[in-house]
Amino acid sequence: MNTVCELFQRTVAQRGDRDALCTRGGEVTITWREYARRVRDLAAGLAALGLARGDTLALMLVNRPEFHLADTAALHLGAVPFSLYNNSSPEQIEYLLADSGARVVITEQAFLASIERARSACPSIEHVFAVDGNQSLTDLEQAGAVGFDFEDRWRAVRSSDLLTLIYTSGTTGPPKGVQITHANYLAELRAFAGIADFEPGRLVSYFPMAHIAERVVSHYNAIAYGHTVTCCADPKQVIAYLPEVRPTFFFAVPRIWEKVKAALEAGIAGEPDESKREAIRGALELGLRRVRAEQAGEHVPLDLGEQCARADEIILSPMRERLGLDQAEHILTGAAPSPVDVLEFFHAIGIEILEVWGLSESTGLATANLPGRAKLGTVGPAAAGVELRLADDGEVHVRGGIVMAGYRGQPDQTADAIDAEGWFHTGDVGTLDDDGYLRIVDRKKEIMINAAGENMSPANIEAQVKGSSTLIGQACVIGDRRPYNVALIVLDPDSAGTFAQLRELPDRSLAGLARQDAVLEEIRSAVEHANTRLSRPEQIKKFRVLGTDWEAAGAELTPTLKLKRKPIEQKYADEIEALYAESAGSAG
Repeated sequence: MNTVCELFQRTVAQRGDRDALCTRGGEVTITWREYARRVRDLAAGLAALGLARGDTLALMLVNRPEFHLADTAALHLGAVPFSLYNNSSPEQIEYLLADSGARVVITEQAFLASIERARSACPSIEHVFAVDGNQSLTDLEQAGAVGFDFEDRWRAVRSSDLLTLIYTSGTTGPPKGVQITHANYLAELRAFAGIADFEPGRLVSYFPMAHIAERVVSHYNAIAYGHTVTCCADPKQVIAYLPEVRPTFFFAVPRIWEKVKAALEAGIAGEPDESKREAIRGALELGLRRVRAEQAGEHVPLDLGEQCARADEIILSPMRERLGLDQAEHILTGAAPSPVDVLEFFHAIGIEILEVWGLSESTGLATANLPGRAKLGTVGPAAAGVELRLADDGEVHVRGGIVMAGYRGQPDQTADAIDAEGWFHTGDVGTLDDDGYLRIVDRKKEIMINAAGENMSPANIEAQVKGSSTLIGQACVIGDRRPYNVALIVLDPDSAGTFAQLRELPDRSLAGLARQDAVLEEIRSAVEHANTRLSRPEQIKKFRVLGTDWEAAGAELTPTLKLKRKPIEQKYADEIEALYAESAGSAG
């Protein structure tokens, strides 16, 4: 197999009567055979619009069957389908459509206005379809030319052809388009096979398709293995889907596991039957003792093993069944660091969450903990077919077929990221233990990954904030591993002095101005304006104006006025924690 097209055709031949795509409750159910028929018709319709090999198709959709149909049809033409985040700002949509050179856009009514607004600045766009409006995919399926040679088109696709674009935040400047080829995914498929050989199973698709993890797990892997994918349009509802779907494979970012853990613990604390409550807590304690012994490399005593088995049968197994993960054979987490206590909790109740690591540029996972051999706190050893090394400064380098073809239209950035020997310089700093297990300890690149696993460039966000008011001298965004972004803001001394004079403010010191209502209102207005130019995950939820100045080459800034992020977070740790402790929406 050399292309995803070949994988799709093989799965259709082997699993034609099996359900491929569905929605909750079975309102929509599409078998692999029907999936294939609609892909053929859609490919003909897209070709009639002029979409050809190498052309770009933009998709802005929630997780719904139409995404899979349209994306798969496009890749059978040798075209390059890619997804936009649904919470992108109008400016971001315009940039991505222009940078990708999209010729066709498939979206839905909820996003149509944003697409049409961007369309005027994107001359490459020739057609826009909404799947739930006056037009639909059915219209496109019926628009194909008679005699369209579908077989010839998909067989002409080569392993070196682009499969998709994944736009990822850069340390400075706009997002970069990571170019993923069919060959890249085939290498990633081999990396997954190194973890486990998957039989056809059940998945829930809920994470944005603009993220490499969701594209690989619930789209390409589903094609490769013949999984049944249940589409969850609202990611907040994913946990409610689990008891009905009972997935055999499930991927979730750490933030979801944190919420599930909190909900389970609240349920235990709220159990009115004291004896039952204590029995559950006792079962958890036994599980934790077992997990910690295993992690320490110690032998699990026979009596502890027997106690755990009884507790599992009576208490923990029913808990997993109620959660809907009782049939899950493979459970992964990644895209952001996982707290060890959360992993311990789930391992203790019999849910073996395996932490993995990778980037868009590595087509997803590059390392993975292995079933039965997980080391909590690490992201596992290199996956099958992947080479791993550490540079002198600890930066993690990756080499193998999973490494991207390069950044779209940015040869200099590509050359900076991939050296002459083919090693991709990830920007993450790590350590390797004697067994080859990788532990990520830092990041060289200024990329934040929030608790939901979404990548953001703090420099880009800060630039929007500073550009919204001359009163702002410096802004430092905090949000790495956090549920939302907050900002520390420093006033510009000159602008602040002028501002105070014009408004005849009594205390014109920076410390005094930082407490003035007029100043706080101006900063609040600036932050709100900046937020209109940012996606929802990037937006600043709360801020604190500091009554001090940050000077070049001082504790907070380099001689060239770059932020010293770690020293800032250490110095202002109390202020940062106070922002997260305050009620949502407060600022000042």
